[in-house]
Amino acid sequence: MNHLAHLYLAERTGTSFAGNFLGDFVRGRLGGRFDPAIETGIRLHRRVDSYADSHPLLAEARDWFPPPYRRYAGILLDVYFDHLLIRHWRDFHDEPVDRFVQRATTRMRREWPAAAPFAGTRLAGLPDALCAYARPRGVEQGLYRVHARLARPSPLREALPLLVARDAELDLVFRRFLPDLVAFSLQEANQD
Repeated sequence: MNHLAHLYLAERTGTSFAGNFLGDFVRGRLGGRFDPAIETGIRLHRRVDSYADSHPLLAEARDWFPPPYRRYAGILLDVYFDHLLIRHWRDFHDEPVDRFVQRATTRMRREWPAAAPFAGTRLAGLPDALCAYARPRGVEQGLYRVHARLARPSPLREALPLLVARDAELDLVFRRFLPDLVAFSLQEANQD
């Protein structure tokens, strides 16, 4: 799952927005490096990612991608599922997505005031970047941002046509998978 999905799950589970967002950026053991609520959010983010990686629906969808894209299929699904979440946002949330993202960003800054340097680079453009996922061009830009963070060259920048070609199948997988993911997240959040 990508950023919008993690923020959506943070709200559904009542866990830290900052922690659920930071799960992609914080590596290693936590051990008190952050506020306990943020660490709970980071742990939930990690569990959600592991759950998604092992879910049979997503395993099948990853097989739809030919080499060299298959190696990056998890990333492709994560980013495209944020696109699908926006597309179906009204089915899952009453608040318009742009207001939700703005509120989530404000809450992340409030939850983690020490994030000033990080917030300047990551959170400043976050609302626009997430809302841009509503359009294929925004998905393409998201894939490019992920590509730029990787240590080695990847085919992510050229992957949008593959995703668009599988849109109907991916949409069906997403709609079947999201309720499982929400149920899993609620269960995991109640264990911390």
